[in-house]
Amino acid sequence: MTRFHLDRRTMLKGMLGGAAVSIALPTLDAFLNDSGTAYADCGTLPVRFGWWFFGNGVIPELWVPQGTGRSYVLPEQTAPLEPLREKLTFVTGTRVMTPNTNPHGSGPAGLLAGGDVGGVNFGESVSSYPGPTIDQIVAEADGFRGATRFRSLELGVQRSTVSISHSGPDALNPPECSPAALFERLFGVGFREPGEMTEPDPRLALRRSVLDAVTGQARRLQSRVGARDRRRIEEHLDGIRAIETQIARLQEDPPNLAACMRPTAPASEFPDLEGRPQMSAISRVMSDLCAMALACDQTRVFSVMFSQPVNNTLFLDTTAGHHQLTHDEPGNPQTEVNRVVTFIHEEMAYFLSALDRIVEGDGTLLDHCAVLCTTDVSFGRTHSIENYPLIIAGSACGALRTGIHHAAPGENATKVSLSLMRAVGLNAGEFGFGVGRATDGLSEIEV
Repeated sequence: MTRFHLDRRTMLKGMLGGAAVSIALPTLDAFLNDSGTAYADCGTLPVRFGWWFFGNGVIPELWVPQGTGRSYVLPEQTAPLEPLREKLTFVTGTRVMTPNTNPHGSGPAGLLAGGDVGGVNFGESVSSYPGPTIDQIVAEADGFRGATRFRSLELGVQRSTVSISHSGPDALNPPECSPAALFERLFGVGFREPGEMTEPDPRLALRRSVLDAVTGQARRLQSRVGARDRRRIEEHLDGIRAIETQIARLQEDPPNLAACMRPTAPASEFPDLEGRPQMSAISRVMSDLCAMALACDQTRVFSVMFSQPVNNTLFLDTTAGHHQLTHDEPGNPQTEVNRVVTFIHEEMAYFLSALDRIVEGDGTLLDHCAVLCTTDVSFGRTHSIENYPLIIAGSACGALRTGIHHAAPGENATKVSLSLMRAVGLNAGEFGFGVGRATDGLSEIEV
């Protein structure tokens, strides 16, 4: 049975002595989603989609919540997320159905692109995905495509040329791993806070004039070449049109979102300390920049790669790189691996809290997001892609249930991907290829 929902601003209205009167309502269940934790719709605010990814998996017995439904207990590795539990859904037991032929590569390719990965191991080369990942599918959908300065943002914490975001086969979207470069891109030339008056930037006008000239020449050339070259030129022109749209948005008034403000510029560099990258410092700056980019409606689609698949990052208080530890550290559970995974979830919690601190309307930015938090394998030691670790943060404006642990043993993990795309407004009938194909979402996490 479909639940009755009310807009949060609904009032009781009537007439008294010939004059209109109104009385505000208390907070009602009808204002909320079915889990009772988020307002039922975004109103005029946009819904956002993204993911937060880390490499090398977890230790399942220290990660999977104990108990299901709303009465669950978080074990050590996921305990840092406890303050956010009412805005999270843990999905456990699912399987990536595509063949596990590429350690650390098959999992994310199957989950996020719906099919088998090509190429070789991530540690040796950049692999190819069978199609676009779900962030790029969302970025092309109505309500997202052309709505913001940036079609999507791909961010990284660990310096890397590997990416989990792909536009299609052999078309990865490399992450921006420099906080200073990201700040300049988002909040440098062309950025204006709502209501901020500035003189038109002559550099933008020059760039637009150059693009106009290039477009005209390309069109003339297109009329003289063969069909194959015409297609290539058309693809090139599509890229030019995307740049033109971005410039136009730079010249327009920014969206009047109350939470939008220019953040403080980060340090220009974050040098390694005794051979160890400053993962926490970099991650927290990138988290704050990403949150404000969303609050300023500079993008509605993002991906954050905290660490890449097969990364051998030397974390604080560890005796070896992360990937090496997952295979070589003795013990069950592995003490150092456990410490690293717990630390990663502390940084995940910081990112999600950065979204939740930003007030939007009657809720928060996190309430208006669907964020998938996941990794490349289940148990790093065995490269398993069964019992895949999946956390969903935010309700996508009331479209997703929150505050629960749902156990789905043996279910196709791409059902979750399909549910998330539908939650942010896509009319997606199916997702994936071959054995990875899903035609139904995971109804237990949907409202």
